[in-house]
Amino acid sequence: MCYTINDNLVRKEAYTRKPMNKIFFHIDVNSAFLSWSALEKLHNGTALDLRTIPSVIGGDMAKRHGVVLAKSIPAKAYGIVTGEPIVNALRKCPSLTLEPPDHELYHRKSQELMTLLSDFCPDIEQVSVDECYMDYTPVANQYPSPETAAHLIKDSVFEKLGFTVNVGISDRKVLAKMASDFKKPNLVHTLYTHEIQHKLWPLPLSSLFMCGRSSVEALRKLEILTIGDLAVTDRSILLAHLKSHGQLLWEYANGIDDSEVVTEQAEVKGIGNSTTLSQDAKDKDTAHRVLLSLAESVARRLRDSGQAASMVSTEIKYNTFQKVSHQTTLLSPTSQTDMIYQTACSLFDEIWDGTPVRLLGIRSSKLSSEKEPIQLSLFDLTSPPAAQTGQTASSRMPSARKKEQLEQALDSIRKRYGADAVIRGSLLKDKS
Repeated sequence: MCYTINDNLVRKEAYTRKPMNKIFFHIDVNSAFLSWSALEKLHNGTALDLRTIPSVIGGDMAKRHGVVLAKSIPAKAYGIVTGEPIVNALRKCPSLTLEPPDHELYHRKSQELMTLLSDFCPDIEQVSVDECYMDYTPVANQYPSPETAAHLIKDSVFEKLGFTVNVGISDRKVLAKMASDFKKPNLVHTLYTHEIQHKLWPLPLSSLFMCGRSSVEALRKLEILTIGDLAVTDRSILLAHLKSHGQLLWEYANGIDDSEVVTEQAEVKGIGNSTTLSQDAKDKDTAHRVLLSLAESVARRLRDSGQAASMVSTEIKYNTFQKVSHQTTLLSPTSQTDMIYQTACSLFDEIWDGTPVRLLGIRSSKLSSEKEPIQLSLFDLTSPPAAQTGQTASSRMPSARKKEQLEQALDSIRKRYGADAVIRGSLLKDKS
């Protein structure tokens, strides 16, 4: 189908409101409640897997009422849909197996999932018990491509937790969400802004995020049947019939979304970052490069929160899944990348036994405000007096202050032009 794009200028401005180098993942558990209940029953000795038969979660077996909360793929083949009354589902499939929900179990499984995902990237926004957004950008230099990282996440969830997820990838959060809803289960899909015309626009309106039944019906009366139809519709028509919701749907149809991943506020106790490596690190130099990337992330988050750390710890998870960690107290609080990196490397060298490394992490703790006075150590007072060097006190800026100003300047550049605007030369090998 061919579309004529209206509002070119408005759309061009909307597309350029945010740097294009951001990459988002949307991770969604396939039939979460049913998968988690099936795994629990198998763990308790039940031979039959609910996922392989027509089954649903929800309702009451005795009273035969309630609604479908989740369904198996065989149940979907009977036309059973999430949210429909149990009595309707039983009419479609009289042999349907009903399983009551176990919300305590689902909460526990959700926590296990988020813990595993945080090993890959800490910048996670959980939006429900079974789905979350991930800002892949800070860890992009650890993987050959977003698709490689997404497949690694998907496969790790299945291998370690036993259930499947879909991963959607995009440069816009809303498009990542819709990508994860493409063909299921256990798949990875991309939906970048340059792909929307051939991947998104041909789909029916019901596939558009936030476009519910009433909106679909209202738009159908306007002869708007596909997402592409909506994308090229004059917005004044949509505003007249659907008010501000029409504007929102038009933006989503055109891939316009400036929202960011909103993680939890940094804990008072500490700020850290860890990453699961795409390939096991077998030598010190490789591990040190990963630690440098992590140190940059931790230091930047410390500066963003206006805090400095007095303690640094390094965590190692070997490919045997054994975990070891070591920590040390610093001479004075810091938010400088170099100090955190050097400390983390020193700790790594002390505890690494030569076993291939699967995960590395750095955590800072004993935080204090950067504005608080710092008690200097003897090592901070080793520079000769200004009179002996021929310099004035004002012209002789301490090295630490210079580094602080440099990192603040780099932070400013990255915030304006994207995380990859400035890259350390030592990380270029990983980036390539």
